Amino acid sequence: MALLTQLIFLVFLFLPPFLCRSPVRGDTFTHSRAAYYPNSDQQGTSDGACGYKSFGATLNGGDVSAASNLYRNGVGCGACYQVICTDSSLCSTDGVRIVITDSGSSSDTDFILSQKAFSKMGQTADAGASLLSLGAVDIEYQRIPCSWPGKNITFKVDEASDFPGYLAFLIEYQQGDKDITAVRLCETENLTCKLIDRSHGAMWAVNSPPSGPLSIQMLLSGGDDGDETWVVATNNVPESWKTGESYDLGIQLN
Repeated sequence: MALLTQLIFLVFLFLPPFLCRSPVRGDTFTHSRAAYYPNSDQQGTSDGACGYKSFGATLNGGDVSAASNLYRNGVGCGACYQVICTDSSLCSTDGVRIVITDSGSSSDTDFILSQKAFSKMGQTADAGASLLSLGAVDIEYQRIPCSWPGKNITFKVDEASDFPGYLAFLIEYQQGDKDITAVRLCETENLTCKLIDRSHGAMWAVNSPPSGPLSIQMLLSGGDDGDETWVVATNNVPESWKTGESYDLGIQLN
């Protein structure tokens, strides 16, 4: 038995280094590359394709990203991901948690992170600076549930809206890992509903919106169970909604 133990020890001692690495992350992680966009050391962009404007620049503390395939014609806006670079000499094991706020690609990447988020993948500030000097790095990523403590889902009336004939809006602070793939606005008095078109990114818009206090219904798709479920907001949007205002819908997703 002692001889067998010594032989096993010698086998592992002389294994090639690539066989002695830490185990590869689970099947939930996907291999890709990430770059970053300049002039974004403290926040993201305020003109991203998702339509978040200034909200998109400061969302998640500025740890945001543009995405290529994951943008999914706007369905991917607001989704959260854990992004981990793979150079063990520079990269932390936890990486950074980002929110999709824009569309874009560079150097065969799935993500173009804010500069702030890109450097946070490093083990230290110096390691983060070294990552920035590389411009683009190999990564592994997985989708994770978004979490907005103390926030309910919010209905934000866009500045382009014109009461009462045109309503454009964003749905912000959605927790969880499901996508909002459809929205209905329902009149609370006669219960008639209108299915709303996605204008672009995370923006929804409708000409001649329903009148009266509006009940908001959202179709959630994806997630771990892959089911589709209509969710009805607890709070209504007031009859005389105002351009630029945000309305707390009174619900949140787990």
